[in-house]
Amino acid sequence: MVKKKLKKRLNYSNSNFFKTLLTSFIIIFIFSVLPNTISFIKNNIKSNQVVLNSSKQNFDEILDKQKKNKVLDGKINERFSWNIFEDIDVFGKNEDDDDPQRLSASTIEELFNDNGYNLDIVKETKLVNAGNQLTRLPKELKNIESPKKRKELFIKIVLPLIIEENLKIRFDRKKLFQILNKNNTTKRDKAWLDLKFQQYGIKRNDLSKLKIRMDEIPVSLAIAQAAKETGWGSSRFAQEGNALFGQWTWSGEGIKPLDVEKDEKHKVAKFKILKASVRAYQRNLNTHSSYKEFRIERAIQRDNDEKLDSLKLVNFLHKYAETGKEYTEVLKKIIKQNNLIDFDDVEILPTSLKMKNLI
Repeated sequence: MVKKKLKKRLNYSNSNFFKTLLTSFIIIFIFSVLPNTISFIKNNIKSNQVVLNSSKQNFDEILDKQKKNKVLDGKINERFSWNIFEDIDVFGKNEDDDDPQRLSASTIEELFNDNGYNLDIVKETKLVNAGNQLTRLPKELKNIESPKKRKELFIKIVLPLIIEENLKIRFDRKKLFQILNKNNTTKRDKAWLDLKFQQYGIKRNDLSKLKIRMDEIPVSLAIAQAAKETGWGSSRFAQEGNALFGQWTWSGEGIKPLDVEKDEKHKVAKFKILKASVRAYQRNLNTHSSYKEFRIERAIQRDNDEKLDSLKLVNFLHKYAETGKEYTEVLKKIIKQNNLIDFDDVEILPTSLKMKNLI
């Protein structure tokens, strides 16, 4: 009897020992593989991850590497690739630069190449990085012997400026239609509308006229006009006054043409930065009475759910230059020969989820 009890205790003891041993092995195994498992999950199972543009940061890093070049001082990093789309509200900020920096053509080319800014890639992806923006044209642009290279560099410079200004109008247009579709208009909506009526030169709160005026300018048309008015960026007005579109002024700051008659009072409008010239150009086409037919044709294309056609719209810009219809034919030729239509559906590369949802 005593032997049986002793044997039973021994078996029980052995059973506990093996259970404890097995539990210990399991615990050790779990803690040994847990870190690797967590790492695997983090690296391979990413739910609903949103990939956003980081090229702005890369562009800044590239600029930092160029500090040995005498042209690049401490101010260039901020002025050459400021964070334009940190938030949509930046559109309301003052973007004037009191001391805009001018980079050489070779430096710009190097920066664009390092940042992967290539027009063929832009056409393929239909995306352009808004960080690739300049405040002034390089002086050496007119000295580039190859017409193809000179045109490509000019397009690279003006393209993001034009698309960004169009995007601002698109955001406004989207908000306008949201307000129009509401049953009740809030005080905030009315204040916004009052501001837009003022910006677009509309009296008596005419919403139908605001819908027609508040719209984009086709990118291909804007590039063609900038190319024609500046000689692909080589004109004195573009170099000295950031004037991309040859707009005249009788009262504002401007540059006097050399061949103008003595009794002529007009000047070519001068701007602090290139972007301001683009904005003034868009406002000119969207508000001036000379381009009323242009706006009507654009509205017709919108009503028919058509893509804005620059080759049709250009026919209504005969009043933009003294040469009239001849001027519009030259623009058509520039658009066709340089395949500028390919840029009409290019978008800004989003730098925030908020912007991605708005575009």
